[in-house]
Amino acid sequence: MPINFHEEQNRQTYTTRHADESWISLIKDTVDVSNKQIADIGCGGGIYTKALIKMGASHVVGIDFSDEMLKGAATNCKNIQNATFLKGDAYQSNLPANEVDIVLERALIHHLNDLDACFKEAYRIIKDGGVLIVQDRTPKDCLLPGDDKHIRGYFFERFPQLMDKELSRRYDSDHVQQAIESNGFRLARTVSLWETRRIYNDYEELKEDLLLRTGRSILHDLTDVELLELISFIGDKLKDSQPPLIEKDSWTVWFAIKA
Repeated sequence: MPINFHEEQNRQTYTTRHADESWISLIKDTVDVSNKQIADIGCGGGIYTKALIKMGASHVVGIDFSDEMLKGAATNCKNIQNATFLKGDAYQSNLPANEVDIVLERALIHHLNDLDACFKEAYRIIKDGGVLIVQDRTPKDCLLPGDDKHIRGYFFERFPQLMDKELSRRYDSDHVQQAIESNGFRLARTVSLWETRRIYNDYEELKEDLLLRTGRSILHDLTDVELLELISFIGDKLKDSQPPLIEKDSWTVWFAIKA
């Protein structure tokens, strides 16, 4: 069954990782977050809320539609000053107009049916000249084959039906750009990013991570038996790989300015 973001048992699903240096470097090289007011919409477990504060943001408000995700994010950021959390969603953030300097929407838009409503709300809450950062996987990102770095590709090689589900919820880059620009933003830059997801000391660590399905919502579409089959399949594919195993994901990141 697909992951239910509202179940207590999934509260920690998106709290267990840290923002990778590849992501931090891209943001720092493109946008000045120092002393900025930022909204992290679809904040999940607060991983990027925490990262933005550590990068120098003056305040970050994490927005999520799930009470359980917000509880997990609050726990994850309990020792982080200037981070707050608020229930809302991409269409209605419950923030005042012209409130923030930057809006981050990471791994959000593939959950949405209406990009126009999403970007219209972002436009409403961003100050003039502020920045919208959208990060997600396009169909091109998803179709990359599996290897010892792009382990996600093996999911779809073993279970092609997962690819059908994955592609059905992904927007291509031109579609995202058109929706951003039609809602008042000027697209400044589009970047392809290989973001390190996690480094494993050996295959056993990877196996444990896969068994938990943590942060991998697509794996919730597999039964327990199918998940074990997938893990065995990946083990065979990686049998000649030397540790550590560095798992990376391919993303597309759009940076836009509120005109």
